[in-house]
Amino acid sequence: MPVENSASPPAAGRPRWALRAIGGEQIVALLCTIAVVIAYATSAFLPLSPGRRELWFALVTTGLGWLILRALARQRRAVKALRSREEQVAGESALLQSTLENMGEGLSVFARDGRLAAWNSRFADLLALPMDLANTSLDDVLRYQARRGDFGPLADPEREVRDRLERFYRDLPTIFDRTTAAGRVLQIRRRGMPSGAVVSLYSDITERKAGEEKMGQALVQAELANRAKSNFLANMSHELRTPLNAIIGFSEAISSGLLGPMADEKQLEYINDIHASGLLLLSIINDVLDMSKIEAGKLELTQEQVIVQRVIAEAVRMVSERARSRKIQLVSALAASPIGIWADERAIKQILLNLLSNAVKFSDEGGRVDIRTALDAAGNLTLDVEDHGIGMSADELSRALQPFGQAKGATTRTHGGTGLGLPIAKGLVEAHGGGLTIESVPGRGTLVHITLPQRAKPPGAPDNRGREGAPEARASRAVA
Repeated sequence: MPVENSASPPAAGRPRWALRAIGGEQIVALLCTIAVVIAYATSAFLPLSPGRRELWFALVTTGLGWLILRALARQRRAVKALRSREEQVAGESALLQSTLENMGEGLSVFARDGRLAAWNSRFADLLALPMDLANTSLDDVLRYQARRGDFGPLADPEREVRDRLERFYRDLPTIFDRTTAAGRVLQIRRRGMPSGAVVSLYSDITERKAGEEKMGQALVQAELANRAKSNFLANMSHELRTPLNAIIGFSEAISSGLLGPMADEKQLEYINDIHASGLLLLSIINDVLDMSKIEAGKLELTQEQVIVQRVIAEAVRMVSERARSRKIQLVSALAASPIGIWADERAIKQILLNLLSNAVKFSDEGGRVDIRTALDAAGNLTLDVEDHGIGMSADELSRALQPFGQAKGATTRTHGGTGLGLPIAKGLVEAHGGGLTIESVPGRGTLVHITLPQRAKPPGAPDNRGREGAPEARASRAVA
């Protein structure tokens, strides 16, 4: 991290601490020499014999020599400590410089007076600054960028520089994006320091921005494709229903003998099969269209007072024949007093039919299916449909909740169904503002728990889910 240094260098290339150390040694030696001379001169005036005078001089000289050695040793230790500290500071400075140079982001620190106090090479590279940054100020950088056109066409570049200088120290902290003249998109994060300086980090986010733009385009294309799919399904539904209704109607008329008695029993069997297949195909087409509307968020729901016990009774009656054929008991445990919710009755019946049909289909022969309703503490309707059949693992349950998904690979062959029953039921519950959860254990059965608000929407309130044409009147149906 280059940093400006205003101190003048020491003379002759020798470190300043070394000069101080040499000066200290010379002073100690000089003082000791003077002390020896004074001691020797003083001894001449003392009433001492020549032998004693020599002894006195030797003692003084020895003491002073010892003091000189002690002073020199301390001086050497101080010099060694200074050298160690200087090497430590140099190592820390090199580590800091290496860290800043390899951080991948540009960094600049502008002092309060506008002087560029610290920076790394990435900063100069991202902003494409060819100038000598060792003696550069914020004013110089902004003026260079303004003249180069980084800030767009300017009628008064100097005014722009002054405005940016003022905002630089005022609008802190801040994060913003800037597109350079070379087409790079930089994210600049700027924060003030306690000293009044401002540190800035510069990140090249060109690739990220390009990725976000591609994702946005992909999202638009996906929405267009989804809209095209919905339109296709709506048109397909209309085009297929017309001939199917004719097939169903004519086959029913023939099998009922409306056009005369059918002489051949085999032909009558075929006509009945045509009628049943037509009804099944019409049911599948309606389910696909419902699933498409749920996914697009355009499902149309009416708001009416629905008595839950009555709808459950109708749904149970519709699947009772299928349950009776497999000796499966349908056991209802309903609240004694009528429970009313504001909802779409057709949708509520569809939810129940789908769940009951699945429960009967995946129960063992001679088993049992329980239907329970109650109001929770918040006044919301809770509804449970529980079977004791084949059950599902966590992975199988995840697949079963996907449109056209099957819990097991062999489910379609052994039990039939299109894989739309649970997804449609879940979508219809959520469209009413409720929730659907499933607990299942392989070999022990499945519990579907539904929560519906007692007043999903006040009567007369507009439906904000969007409407797509008039509601189609059709019989409720059960799918798996």
